[in-house]
Amino acid sequence: MNLLSFTFLASIFLLLAVQNLPFFSKRAKSQNALLLVVGYLLYAGTDIRGFLLLLVSTIAYYFLGIAIQKRVGAGEIRKAYPLTFLGVAFGVGLLLYFKYLGFFIQSLATLAESLGWTFDTPTLHILLPLGLSFYTFRLISYVIEIYRARTEAERNFVDFALYISFFPCIVSGPIDRPNAFLSQIKSARLFRYADFLTGCRMILWGMFLKICIADTLAPTTDAVWQSLSDTNGAALLLSALIYPVQMYSDFCGYSLLAIGIGRLLGLRITPNFRTPFFARNVAEYWRRWHMSLTSWITDYVFMPLNILFRDYARLGTALAVIINLIVIGMWHGANWTYALFGLYHGLLFIPLIYGGQFGKTRKLKPGKWELPKAGDALRMLATYLLVTVAFILFRAPDVSSAMAYFSGFFSESLFTSPQLPSFRLLYVALIMLLFIADWVYRNDECVLCFHGKGLMKYRAARWMVYYALLFAIYANCENLHGDFIYSQF
Repeated sequence: MNLLSFTFLASIFLLLAVQNLPFFSKRAKSQNALLLVVGYLLYAGTDIRGFLLLLVSTIAYYFLGIAIQKRVGAGEIRKAYPLTFLGVAFGVGLLLYFKYLGFFIQSLATLAESLGWTFDTPTLHILLPLGLSFYTFRLISYVIEIYRARTEAERNFVDFALYISFFPCIVSGPIDRPNAFLSQIKSARLFRYADFLTGCRMILWGMFLKICIADTLAPTTDAVWQSLSDTNGAALLLSALIYPVQMYSDFCGYSLLAIGIGRLLGLRITPNFRTPFFARNVAEYWRRWHMSLTSWITDYVFMPLNILFRDYARLGTALAVIINLIVIGMWHGANWTYALFGLYHGLLFIPLIYGGQFGKTRKLKPGKWELPKAGDALRMLATYLLVTVAFILFRAPDVSSAMAYFSGFFSESLFTSPQLPSFRLLYVALIMLLFIADWVYRNDECVLCFHGKGLMKYRAARWMVYYALLFAIYANCENLHGDFIYSQF
């Protein structure tokens, strides 16, 4: 299920046309059933065993949600708690089994060997179902929201199943909350030209980010990681500075494709990014990066922990934040590098917490020539550099490789000419284009939603940009590097 496939995108426009046929256009139930069938066929065609797990989980949580609702509605909160706990435990259990069981066994075996004990480690062949990390979070939030009386159990199975498995978002998000999504599918989605145009713009910009920036930079960063011992410190530094842009272009590109497809089909999906590289501290960065995951973890992990640790004042808040960020790190996969990634980010919050800056956001006001003020620019640069260090841990296949990267990075060769494979000045131009576009249109829903600014108020100028992007995408299609990075999570 590749959102970049031109066949897939053509199918979306065909689906849009079918959805607006007389039989479907005035019936929400028919539209929902159509989207669910299409999504299930796409998922089953990609991962049939994963599809069976998705279907069984959906049925189980459908009845579980109704059971919790009956008890909450009757004021029997204590009776609703065990069922809610069961729903959370089952969702977490799915993640622990499919994503982390092999990791835990191997870690225990390594620990035992360090203590002088030896035993045969079983070889496990556990297939990670497609999109498991994303749809289990939807399932968990669904039962929690019912228990908290923030939403009611969905009685229409088709609507509930569509929320869990909406096909553009099931592979890599964004992670919608039940109220935000279910409320939209209760009425028929009529064709609106403004939504159609916005959706097309999001898809176009998302494809450009993925194909022309992320996939252009990927061979360079991959080559560095494949030959760490032969790469000098200057090249390691340059590659490290490039990788956050590659990650952002890849993941934001996917999110825009998913959100754009949703907009074409009349649905507003939760935004996932808001110019994260213009954040002035790490707390602001996490409010702008992978926003749907960050808000989910904050609501269901950080807030309960912060209440639990409230007697410890700022220390309690710091502990809650660190645990919160470690959970975010480990959510990405079964590797100690992800745990260190989260721990590192959590430690960066400590100065903000004790300095009274945690939870506070000062509105960004541009200075002369609409550029960031000097103080803000320096804070943005500092935040980017701090994030760059974390991304070395994120990209490393294991802890030893991360340590090798850092040791090569802090060497005398750092002050030599960078010997970076496949690097071209064109890459610098692409990165500058991305930063400029994000800054100029930072308050817009999408970079291409120009809203009549400057030259873009002229239709001819806008279409020149569209055609230029289409040409760039077409010219780079043969160099498509691979699937989206976050599809592995």
